[in-house]
Amino acid sequence: MPTTAKKLVSALALGALATTAACGGGTDAATEDIELRMSVWTSNEDQLALFDSIADAYIADHPEITSITFESLPFEEYNTTLTTQIAGGNAPDLAWMGDLSADLIDSGALVPLTDALEGTEGWDYGDLLPSVTGEFSRDGELYAYPFSNSPFALYVNTDLLAEAGQTFDPAGLTWDKVSEIGAAVHDATGKGGFVVNDFNYSSWNTLATIWTGFGASAWNEDGTECGFTSPEMTEAFTFLHKAIYTDESMPGPGTTADFFAGDAAFAVAQVSRAGNLDGSFAYDIAPLPAGPAGDYSVIGQAGMGVLASSPNAEAATGFLAYLTNPENAAQLAQYFPPPRQSLLTGEALAANNEKFTAEQLQTVVVDQIADAVTLPNHTNPAEIAQKAKTELDAMWAPDADISGVLASVCSAVDPLLVAK
Repeated sequence: MPTTAKKLVSALALGALATTAACGGGTDAATEDIELRMSVWTSNEDQLALFDSIADAYIADHPEITSITFESLPFEEYNTTLTTQIAGGNAPDLAWMGDLSADLIDSGALVPLTDALEGTEGWDYGDLLPSVTGEFSRDGELYAYPFSNSPFALYVNTDLLAEAGQTFDPAGLTWDKVSEIGAAVHDATGKGGFVVNDFNYSSWNTLATIWTGFGASAWNEDGTECGFTSPEMTEAFTFLHKAIYTDESMPGPGTTADFFAGDAAFAVAQVSRAGNLDGSFAYDIAPLPAGPAGDYSVIGQAGMGVLASSPNAEAATGFLAYLTNPENAAQLAQYFPPPRQSLLTGEALAANNEKFTAEQLQTVVVDQIADAVTLPNHTNPAEIAQKAKTELDAMWAPDADISGVLASVCSAVDPLLVAK
């Protein structure tokens, strides 16, 4: 999730939330006329309609719940808005969360879910893949249901490739080849070559979808050492810089190239973004291209949890258990790759997916999740993201000192890197 200076999660705000929870949050104030609110960052009408339909079915069987509202917040402003609501005592009952999850868990802002989910008849807690629950767990306790475990894939506009006289073969595809084809498409059509969705020369963590293929990482496993000065990271940013300023296969700063509007040949985006495909051009999808370090996979995760400050925490937890039970998880899987082993087959995913075939979903989703790494996440993510972004701004110039810029990133974030 993008983070900016506005997204600084202050210790004061989270401390206020923890204090609120300790002073009475977490128990339902009434047994009837309960109104629940969940903050989400999707504005997709089909997705919101599905959430509404599940909520309506739940309300029909729970007369104490009078309404369940899904509050759609702008993706770019989500962390800021949610933490402002928390600090101001206007937090939702439930919320989606991405890179904010570590801070929310560590501050005691979320209701523990394990006992409630295990105790819900038919929920089948053992169906959850252990590999996808770690980001939202502490000491064996789950604090958010990882509803979306979406591998990043390479979307391909095959119409643009054909217009430029280019062909696409996913077998043995490398980043160098993608850049080569992208440059040819740009030369022939004036459209973009390859783009990394949501990067926009701001959300640098999305570039992990490329640098992981070079064997690089933002920091070491326990999050205490910066990785931007490694030879692998230098090689990755050298590739990106050349793609932008020499090959022109990647649109430069200030240039908008929306793949889903037909403006680029390739896009790195999560499988969950397939809802943006409107049929206006022919497309294909493939796993991420190989890098110098070989084949790899990256996933972006999102969880949904109950805020401890909610006066309706018990009711909210009950609805969350219903929203994520096997039947509803299967419905959500058409948009969000699920954490349930029983649903992670190409055939199961294709049953509710109109954009891709079972074979495609097996290749780009199921086969990628088990060994995937997640996008960089750390406690205090907003401050780390902003400091790194400020230093990386110097990278996006034709004469950038690549090694020097990466060294400045480490100088800026090193004081913030403590064990997660």
